Amino acid sequence: MNIVRKTIELNDGRTIEIETGKLAKQADGSAVIKMGGTMLLATVTCARDAEENVDFMPLQVDYKEKFAAAGKFPGGFMKREGRASDYEILISRLIDRALRPLFPADFHAAVFVNVTLISAEKDIMPDALAGLAASAAIAVSDIPFEGPISEVRVARIDGKFCVDPNASDLERADLDIMVGATEENIMMVEGEMKEVSEAEMLDSIKFAHEEIKKQCRAQKELTEEVGKTVKRTYCHEKNDEAVKEACRAYCYDKCYAIAKEGTSKQERNDKFEALREEFLNTIPEEEREEKEFMVGRYYNTIEREAMRRMILDEGVRLDGRKTDQVRPIWCEAGPLPCAHGSAIFTRGETQALATVTLGTKMDMKEVDEVLFNKTEPFVLHYNFPPFAVGEAKAQRGVGRREVGHGNLACRALKNMIPTGEDNPYAIRVVSDILESNGSSSMATVCAGTLALMDAGVQIKKPVAGIAMGLIKDDRSDKYAILTDILGDEDHLGDMDFKVTGTKDGITATQMDIKVDGLPYEVLAQALEQARAGREHIMGEMMKCISEPRPDFKPFVPRIIKMVVPGEFIGAIIGKGGEVIQNMQKTTGATVTIDEVKGEDGVSVGEVEIAGENKDSIDAAIKIIKGIIAVPEVGKTYHGKVVSVVEFGAFIEILPGKEGLLHISEIDWNKTDNVEDVLNVGDEIDVKLLEIDSRSGKMRLSRKALLEKPEGYVEPVRRPRPDRDPRNGDRRGGYDRRNGGGRYNRNGNDRGGNYRNNRHETESPEGEKE
Repeated sequence: MNIVRKTIELNDGRTIEIETGKLAKQADGSAVIKMGGTMLLATVTCARDAEENVDFMPLQVDYKEKFAAAGKFPGGFMKREGRASDYEILISRLIDRALRPLFPADFHAAVFVNVTLISAEKDIMPDALAGLAASAAIAVSDIPFEGPISEVRVARIDGKFCVDPNASDLERADLDIMVGATEENIMMVEGEMKEVSEAEMLDSIKFAHEEIKKQCRAQKELTEEVGKTVKRTYCHEKNDEAVKEACRAYCYDKCYAIAKEGTSKQERNDKFEALREEFLNTIPEEEREEKEFMVGRYYNTIEREAMRRMILDEGVRLDGRKTDQVRPIWCEAGPLPCAHGSAIFTRGETQALATVTLGTKMDMKEVDEVLFNKTEPFVLHYNFPPFAVGEAKAQRGVGRREVGHGNLACRALKNMIPTGEDNPYAIRVVSDILESNGSSSMATVCAGTLALMDAGVQIKKPVAGIAMGLIKDDRSDKYAILTDILGDEDHLGDMDFKVTGTKDGITATQMDIKVDGLPYEVLAQALEQARAGREHIMGEMMKCISEPRPDFKPFVPRIIKMVVPGEFIGAIIGKGGEVIQNMQKTTGATVTIDEVKGEDGVSVGEVEIAGENKDSIDAAIKIIKGIIAVPEVGKTYHGKVVSVVEFGAFIEILPGKEGLLHISEIDWNKTDNVEDVLNVGDEIDVKLLEIDSRSGKMRLSRKALLEKPEGYVEPVRRPRPDRDPRNGDRRGGYDRRNGGGRYNRNGNDRGGNYRNNRHETESPEGEKE
């Protein structure tokens, strides 16, 4: 067993170790990445040959986290890892986007990259190591690859950039980006920021690249040590130079002319397709079927070249715009009368319909991952149905692209959502793309902002987003930066990057660079052009709605928060949740309670009450105030008879608090039978006469609230001979919640005797003295 290890030292002294030759040796390449107690196993396998008539790179990247890596059981009934979570999909995409452009353009064999978290230290974030693991596995294989690459996380914490910070430190960051690069070029950037400048973002990318260079050099050394510097040979494309030249001679000028017409997307595509068919028909019929796929590949290359030359040489784009011009925009706030908030954002041929729904804590998304469990009060979902691009096919489940686009838009908006006391709601934004011709994720950001303001969510600042492109001449230093790119411009360009932000700075970005040697000066110019475009879009949005509506829609559930002493949390919940569930059932309100630390460090209960109308909320508040209320001697209470015994009745004067209404305190006149006056379920007013200082039992009176009859004579009371009047005990009520002394309903007192019994005329058993 030939085990090879390489160690990389980070700028703060921590180390990353790459190991190969020990695990998964039957894969084409495998590597284990170690950092602290965290370990990732990456494997790569490649088909021996490409399938016929494939002209793309069939790459599949899967990132998976094992719950056993952190000593946890998976959730769910099966207690087994299932389909990939959104978190795993997002990491898979980060790896894929950095790797895919570096496979040779004519290499079409299926490649499968699997990265698995097999050991997890709690504070180390494995997503920052996944790209390095995948690239290291390819580096020790014979698969053709123009890498290696690595990915690092850069965060600015307390004003300083740091690489791959611990999870606990990341909470203080105002910039958090992932950067993927080779030793020479930046390939991929994605992250979120708290309104940073373009220059600050560019500095963070430069900082990341310096660290990546060290990791790429270590992989090159690893490749040499394992003897994999020579890669496999392949031939995945059949070529016919005569057909290639004929296609170019016949189609190039016509493609250029079609591209310059400035027609709509569908019309332009129809004309391009008709031209391809026109050339195909020039080939002898007996050769046509054999060469059809080859012609399609040649034609796509010519079409791409014609459109690129038109933009580079004439500064004219496919829809006739200038390079820095944004397409026409129209917006509408509140088009859906029954949604909590809604908006339409249309830019050219791209249209997004966004809706906002406001809910309670119980509606928050629960995330259960290997390294973290949390609830997310703000979520954004992005849907891209086939009809948005005119495709006639069924709409299936959510794909990886939709997860990625939704995540980018969510990161763009989330730091502008009010938190804490300013926003008690769970918020869900849904963006449905109704038309698409480029930059639908940025349309989602704009539509989401408008819908949030329409819903009355007091966002800190509105956010706008824009997608930018770049075309660089292969034969010179000439380049063109494109504002608000079309779908075709995304496909034919060398860079696609999206930037979102407020008027004061960037909130999120996503960048994919497909060209070598792009200077940072060009990137800085592109970011500045993006800022100008973003400000233009923001101005158009503000014409529709310039600030959040002052209040929520009438049918939005209202939420009231109240804080209760920590010792009452159990009483509000009740045994097995009985009290809180009954409260919700009787009032129609939704009630949640969480134990939190108060300002003085003492635990308190944070109660959230949500209801569709004021009456339901008020009813729940009344019950909760009753539970936490402290009974006051001399105060009158409206109570309910919960049980009747021979010597009186137990009255619940507050939720969970009962007192004894002795038979002698029911009326001024003698009561022979309690049930002649009171029955279980009756509601009466009583006065609290006394609370026993030791047991907390309460003595109630009904007659104290009744007018004394005229001529009433106070009976003479004598003490019982079997009780010592000096003992100071008197039977009274008790507080169930506080565990006061309990009565045996047959008359035996288990909780202490009465005091001052010299005034009694009857014993609890009803015997006359």
